[in-house]
Amino acid sequence: MYVADSRSSKAPVAPAVGPVRRGAALRSVPGAVLALGAVSMVTDISSEMVNAVLPLYLLTGLGLSPLGFGLLDGIQNGFSALVRLAGGHLADRRGRDGSARHKAVAAVGYGLSALCRPLLLFVHTVPLIGAVIAVDRTGKGLRTAPRDAMISLATEPAHRGRAFGVHRAMDTAGALLGPLTAFLVLRLAGGPMLADGGERHGYDAVFTVSACVAALGVLILLLFVPNRQNGVDPSTWAPSLRDGLTLLRLPGLRRLTLCAVLLGLTTVSDSFLYLLIQRRLGLSVNLFPLLPLGTAAAFLLLAVPLGSLADRIGRRRLFLLGHGVLLLAYGLLLSPLRGLPVVICVLVLHGSFYAATDGVLAAAAADTVPAEQRGAGLALVGTGQALARFACSLLFGALWSAVGGPTALAWSAGALALCVAGAAVVLRPSEAVATDVSEESA
Repeated sequence: MYVADSRSSKAPVAPAVGPVRRGAALRSVPGAVLALGAVSMVTDISSEMVNAVLPLYLLTGLGLSPLGFGLLDGIQNGFSALVRLAGGHLADRRGRDGSARHKAVAAVGYGLSALCRPLLLFVHTVPLIGAVIAVDRTGKGLRTAPRDAMISLATEPAHRGRAFGVHRAMDTAGALLGPLTAFLVLRLAGGPMLADGGERHGYDAVFTVSACVAALGVLILLLFVPNRQNGVDPSTWAPSLRDGLTLLRLPGLRRLTLCAVLLGLTTVSDSFLYLLIQRRLGLSVNLFPLLPLGTAAAFLLLAVPLGSLADRIGRRRLFLLGHGVLLLAYGLLLSPLRGLPVVICVLVLHGSFYAATDGVLAAAAADTVPAEQRGAGLALVGTGQALARFACSLLFGALWSAVGGPTALAWSAGALALCVAGAAVVLRPSEAVATDVSEESA
């Protein structure tokens, strides 16, 4: 698990995005990355257990109105983006020994989320549940940038795409196992109740098991993820908050962030996409809960191969191709084709989009940022993309209400095509990413 500690702390920042030698394949995924993948997988099992039953618990169990649920859902999606910048900056700060605090900040983030699981056993009103969700999302926002920074710093630049692919695959495995685990726990506990004041032991069982699983994730982080990271020289300056905000002066990071924001503004949220699949393709309502599992399964199978492909053909190029795949999914939804095969094709394309963009974007961003500010740089890109997607959800919802779902999707597809074409000009494949960091530090 401590392979990352044995490498030189002077690892270069600039990536080698050419073909990966077969002899280096076994060294392309360090033990630190596998340990972080295990942490994410276990934590995702815990969080998805709760997410699988939370809508039912709130709407039918506690009698919450759809408006109240929408408010809580907005809190859940917005809080992590707002604190991600703070998490990245705090992770880049130095401890007494001069080392960065990536692991410490990530541990706080995972710990906050773990503490929220048992609190759900005791809160029964909307304000209190909203506060618990806000704290949980704060933990997620704090840990995301430090975790991705540790992955990038522990991995040789030429293999970052594959490393992020392995991590995202393990993370997605947790997303698949979480709802299944919640289903089994509910069955063993006798099923959900509560609507008219009945027993709630089914929900309590899910929350209790989720809390235990979340605690296991924190334990794995503390025991098996090394604290020291490659490329961070303890003798160099400790970046301030102002230094983190000025990272957009780096040409490569600025262009990547701009493209991530533009593309995020035209990326329809998963919930809306699943609703369109169900309504346009005539899918049975009983099969609707399986749609996210279809996307996650495709993501799981393709994350590692596409991450390796990004190392060979270029991460920015694959990032753009991934949005092209999403455009194909939109086109298929708008076509006159119907039936289960079309549903499967759309879900495979949707999962392929995530496999080609999620970890690949983090790997591409790591290529443009010095090791001393890796957390803040990754947070800038991730926050910009998250806020853009949140804005897209609001805009798409308004469009759906005004002109209908299919027309709103057609407009979004047209805007996405224009943004992909524009991003292809901004992210020119021929540019040498290495010059971004070297010019800034000269």
